[in-house]
Formats: sequence, C-alpha cells, structure tokens
Amino acid sequence: MLFRRRKPEGFFDRMRIALWPRRSFGRSFLYFIKRVLRLTATPHAIAAGVAAGVFASWTPLLGFHFILAFAVSFVLAGNMVAAALGTAFGNPLSFPFIWALTLKIGNMLIGNEVGPGEKHVDLHALLSRLDVSQLWDPVLKPMLIGAIPPGIITAVGFYILTYWGVRAFQTRRKSRLAARATARIREIAAARAERAADKAKRA
Repeated sequence: MLFRRRKPEGFFDRMRIALWPRRSFGRSFLYFIKRVLRLTATPHAIAAGVAAGVFASWTPLLGFHFILAFAVSFVLAGNMVAAALGTAFGNPLSFPFIWALTLKIGNMLIGNEVGPGEKHVDLHALLSRLDVSQLWDPVLKPMLIGAIPPGIITAVGFYILTYWGVRAFQTRRKSRLAARATARIREIAAARAERAADKAKRA
C-alpha cells in the first residue's frame, strides 16, 4: 500500500502519540473536533460518549481512563468511539491542573486540609516508592472524591456543546446531501428530456 509504514506502530507508540501528539495541540484539537462531528451515531450517543471520556479524565486512575469511559458511556447509551476521543481531555497540558484541583477539592470535602503548623505530604517520596497503600489516604482517595464535582460539571458542559454541535453538523450535512440528490435528479431528468427531444426530431 502506498505511503504505508514499514513498521506498524505498537500499542505504546500509539499511547505516547495520544498523550503527546506529533502535530501541534491546536491542529490536534481541530482534528479531534472533526473526528467527533463525523461519527455515525445520534447526537445524544456522541455527546454522551464524549462526556463520559471527559469525566473519566478527571480521575487519578491513569491507565484505566478508557475502561471507565467505556463503562460510563455504556450506562448513558453513548458511543464508545466518542468516549475514547473524550479521554483526550486529559493530556500533558491539563493533567497538572486536574491533579492539583482534584486534590484540593477532595481534601476540602473530606476535611484533610493541611493547617499552618501541619506537615505536608511528601508526594515525590510516595511516588518514588510506588506504594499504593501509602498513596491511597493522602493522595488517591482525595483525588477520586475531588474529581466528582468538576468531572460532572465539565461532562455536562461538553455534553451540551457536543450535542448541539453534532446536531447542527448533521443537519447541514443532510441538507447538502439532499441538495446534491435534487441536483442530480434534475440533471438526469434534463438528459432524458433532451434525448426524448432528439428522438422526436429524428422521427
């Protein structure tokens, strides 16, 4: 096949490109919008899928965002491809903000805010040891709880934007297809009329 890669991209290569695309983030964002708009599904299914992916991106469950997005999308009768695309909300540019905000909100909700004289959690030391049991209470638990409010708010916002965008795009596309079909029918009718006129002249 022309322009085909000599060596197909592996799973980790695709994941790396998804997290840090070769093209600029601006072009990737436009590509993402086009992919979402061109999905073959109802506006609700596409919007619900995108919302599920956005919600999953707020959680600290790195490596499980796709699974969580698919599960939420299934419950909402959403499109699975749209759910996968929605997880692009979590990327190297947004993750620092997401993690800081969810940790802050989570600590506020469960009353774990650090006072002036209290000791801060040494997150770097915990991550270097990769001890999940020690990460749970000071980090993962607050982030999971703190992900719920902003996750729901942004998911609802993306659902509304995606729903109206997809519906408008599909309406315009149907109008264009109908106009092309009408023009084609007129061309065929005109050609038949012309052939009929030629036969009448010869007769």
